[in-house]
Amino acid sequence: MASIAVIWNPSKTERAELAAILEDEAANDVSWHETTEDDPGQGAAGAALATSPQLILAAGGDGTVRAVIERLAQEKNPPALGILPLGTGNLLARNLGIPIGDLEAAADRALSDAPPKPLDVGWIDYATPDTSHRMAFAVIAGIGIDAQMIVETNDKLKAMTGWLAYIESLGRALKTTDLIDVDLTIDDMPTQHVKAHTFLLGNCGTLQGGLTLLPDADPSDGQLDLLVSSSTGASQWLGTAKTMLWDNGFKRLLGNNEPATDSASTIHRTFTNLSLVLPEPRHLQIDGEDIGQVTHLRASIQKHGVLVL
Repeated sequence: MASIAVIWNPSKTERAELAAILEDEAANDVSWHETTEDDPGQGAAGAALATSPQLILAAGGDGTVRAVIERLAQEKNPPALGILPLGTGNLLARNLGIPIGDLEAAADRALSDAPPKPLDVGWIDYATPDTSHRMAFAVIAGIGIDAQMIVETNDKLKAMTGWLAYIESLGRALKTTDLIDVDLTIDDMPTQHVKAHTFLLGNCGTLQGGLTLLPDADPSDGQLDLLVSSSTGASQWLGTAKTMLWDNGFKRLLGNNEPATDSASTIHRTFTNLSLVLPEPRHLQIDGEDIGQVTHLRASIQKHGVLVL
């Protein structure tokens, strides 16, 4: 029986670096499980679970962490998860207050005696023009500008500048994202016909640089948060920017805890189940990964699906 199972992405770090950090834990029988291009983490997590660990450590970026959470959430009583954030975004770690850029500090947190906290897990069932799939997400999924921005991002620039590369791709994303008519069903409410270009489904609400898109999002409240945007033209985008940066941003830092503010072209909702039917295929991103074009999706929440340190 291994007390600790480490799942690591070899493109982000080396086993020796992690072993040095966990040197004091050697007596606890650490098992090691490497991800691959074909297995971003689900298979490695399954192998880790086979060792019956008390703790699983996921060392990698959002893609690795997402894959590990997807596998753990399928267990009835999974072991606690510690996150050693590496890579570009590390959005889940940022939202949970896990140290970024300091593996030792992140490991100290994961190995402390603090009790683990529950984390909700979002699930997306989606259909492409060819087939259907099911994926978990821990942070945010979306169709529209955010997904197109990921598609447009230059990988070489991203490798050099990190998340700032997304800003460079934003202009191209705005130009290639048009309003579409979507059938939107939230929980047991009647289906709405909505004209918009962006739909964000979030378990967490804060992105890189401290930008908060979903200010009411709580990763352990048993609900997902929805942002629908139909902003077009300079005046509407200015209104959207005011809503996001001032009403739902700085005002909260000043103590305003009222629910997220809508604008003429921005709507916030909470839900446990949601359906989107699209008139044409659009790109879907899940925790920062381009999934490809989809024609419809269903989103749901698994309350307290995993425990995170």
